[in-house]
Amino acid sequence: MTFVDETTSGSRTDGWGLEIAEERLTVRELIRRRVFQEVAEFNARTPGVFQGLVQPEDAERVLNGYALRTPRRIDPEAQTELALKAFAGNGFLVLVGDRQVTDPDEEIELALGTEVTFLKLVPLVGG
Repeated sequence: MTFVDETTSGSRTDGWGLEIAEERLTVRELIRRRVFQEVAEFNARTPGVFQGLVQPEDAERVLNGYALRTPRRIDPEAQTELALKAFAGNGFLVLVGDRQVTDPDEEIELALGTEVTFLKLVPLVGG
């Protein structure tokens, strides 16, 4: 499976892969696994900027992600909760192939080569 991040302003990241053994997963579990993977990679390297799906607490948005005000490890459970709240509040959309999924408990089929797009919604300036 390949994850791709896009924004409504038109930017798109190169996709990155995640191996998933199951043929079906809920959207909630898909988000959880994605967040756990990106947090694990950040915690292993502890770079200055977290490039993840949602902004961690006590971090500020910078050009290529989120800068933590104080260097620390990120809690994957807390970050998953932030991501699920953002999904519920339309902070981002999830597209599986060409189809938008809106229910976190909906099971999706994960065929070989499935592309999952996380479309981050960017607020309009001035309005």
